[in-house]
Amino acid sequence: MTGNRRPTIKTVAARAGVGRTTVSRVVNGSELVSADARERVLAAIKELNYVPNSVARGLVTNRTNAVALVIPESESRLGSEPFFAALIRGVSGALAESRTQLQLMLVRDQAERDQLTESVATRRVDGVLLVSVHSEDRLPGMLEEMGLPTVLAGRRDAGERLSYVNSDNAGGAAAAVRHLLGSGRRRVATITGPLDMDVGRSRLAGWRTAHTEAGVPAAEGLVEAGDFTEEGGANAMRLLLERAPDLDAVFAASDLMAVGALAELRRWQRQVPGDVAVVGFEDSVLARHTNPPLTTVRQPVEELGRTMARILTDITQHGAPRQQTTLPTELVVRESS
Repeated sequence: MTGNRRPTIKTVAARAGVGRTTVSRVVNGSELVSADARERVLAAIKELNYVPNSVARGLVTNRTNAVALVIPESESRLGSEPFFAALIRGVSGALAESRTQLQLMLVRDQAERDQLTESVATRRVDGVLLVSVHSEDRLPGMLEEMGLPTVLAGRRDAGERLSYVNSDNAGGAAAAVRHLLGSGRRRVATITGPLDMDVGRSRLAGWRTAHTEAGVPAAEGLVEAGDFTEEGGANAMRLLLERAPDLDAVFAASDLMAVGALAELRRWQRQVPGDVAVVGFEDSVLARHTNPPLTTVRQPVEELGRTMARILTDITQHGAPRQQTTLPTELVVRESS
């Protein structure tokens, strides 16, 4: 090394013949590095007398006692959906127990994605809690590549590699549809969540499972995709009624979409539950205040948030391995069915 310039992570990467990400992984103790690359990086570090700075040293030796809760949704959606408020309560309550600061980050465009990337790269947070995970979202893979501890609310698919906390989405949906079929309904429609999310696909799978168990054909014409919003639920309900006016029940994959469905059924002058029974999913505060009160599947959202935070704390503070947890759901029967 010539002069008095301090070696950088770029210098180490060049000497070892690897990328900077690989050097960062080695420094952070990530397992996502081949034995050969690890040996070359360690040799370069020794040869250059490289001392990792706060950027490269990462979480193992330079904790910030702060974690980011990353929600790739708009402010309006964050404020309108009870799920997010309950999740944030659970996360913040658990982090308070470990005196960890919570940073809420909305990632709505490329500029905010770049800001998150900078926070991760400069290790301004010890880990990330990531909500609203879509199959093609690049964020989970990016966080994994950078060796940053990450816990997902839900999962991308059944083969998820990262830590996650999930609800029993398929089981809860199946219980809801069993209830409808068991009460004599035979044309049970469903308003799904986004099908590029595991939660949407799993709740649709539960709808199909209950039909198979009951020996009742699951007509694909009774399936309409929604987006977990009230407006999406109303629009999906309208399309279902236009296509299948004889439907006698609907399972909406969220309470908010069920609220939209109830409003659309009123516009069509359909009585609930006399003409059409309605079941939602979540058991948010909305469910107790609809007209009629909403039958729904209770998922423990606050507990989901607490569990996510505790898993991340175990990883960042105690070096715990990956954890993947599924929380149970429960059908709550009210007057809408």
